[in-house]
Amino acid sequence: MNRGSNTMLFNFKLFSKVYYALLLLFLNIVGGAVGFVIIEGYDWIDAFYQTIITISTVGFGEVHQFTPTGKLFVSVLIITSFGTFAYAVTSITSYIVSGDYRQYFKDYRTMKEITELQDHVIVCGYGRVGKQAVATLVAHHKNFVVIEQKEEIIEGFREKPEFLYLQGNATSDDTLIAAGIKNAKAIITTLPSDSENLFVVLTARELNKQLTIISRASAFSSIRKLKIAGANNVIMPDSLGGSHMAQLVTNPDVLEFIDQISIQGENVINLEEIDFKELPEDRKYKSLADLREQFPFCNIIGFKNKEGEYIINPGLSTEIVPGSKLFVLGNPEQIKNLNKQLRITKS
Repeated sequence: MNRGSNTMLFNFKLFSKVYYALLLLFLNIVGGAVGFVIIEGYDWIDAFYQTIITISTVGFGEVHQFTPTGKLFVSVLIITSFGTFAYAVTSITSYIVSGDYRQYFKDYRTMKEITELQDHVIVCGYGRVGKQAVATLVAHHKNFVVIEQKEEIIEGFREKPEFLYLQGNATSDDTLIAAGIKNAKAIITTLPSDSENLFVVLTARELNKQLTIISRASAFSSIRKLKIAGANNVIMPDSLGGSHMAQLVTNPDVLEFIDQISIQGENVINLEEIDFKELPEDRKYKSLADLREQFPFCNIIGFKNKEGEYIINPGLSTEIVPGSKLFVLGNPEQIKNLNKQLRITKS
């Protein structure tokens, strides 16, 4: 099932009452026309015309005089069509008055925006952890799509025009494809069950080999399985929370100082990562000493080499090569000036 068919199914749910009402009306018209052709010998034009004036009860009269059998058929047709016609009118009126059509167009616009996304983030699940992930993505102005099954949460999303959402099961290939996983930059799966997260990781890795996959885990035994399945990072929120609380006892000042190094939003970033690919051409293949001379107001506190190894307080002779990253510390104004001078635009 492709993305277009997912959109059709997504919209059918909203139009279902109207569709069923129109289908019943159509079947009534067809049944009436066939009956007049068989019982009264009408041609198809006269049969259709007689059916319409009968079920609409306009009272124009018969095309031809009815036989006794024909009169009995017309009586049954009037009784059945009256209920069907009333149901159709009620359903359509209810759809318009209740505002369901506005919901349809809003959901359709959302689906259209999702199909146009590139390098976005997919968040699976909008529970406690999912909400925190989304809040950080919003603070950093990142494009994202939330996949959620619960109807009450989806209703809340419809009141937030800045949220792109998809109602469905995140473990389904079709749902992930509809969320644009083939064009996505990363996926964050925060489902409550480790088995569900494992299934999402396996599916996501199969659909997009270059995708960055971050998964939640509840048990230590799940971490290794999730990484084997293809997760780049596995986070245990409960474990992190407990460790943080204990550190406030053992090293309170150190932890409070670290908490001051904020990466929570565009205007309060103190710690920035700079990828080799983001640097201008004239700054690539330089040593850290060259950059430090040009930008003495920021401290390069970490380096990730092309092998993926992290180096704390790297030496000034370290060369910036493809696949490497810099970790720079400064106050928000210094970080902003650094990005400006390096001509780096954070999306």
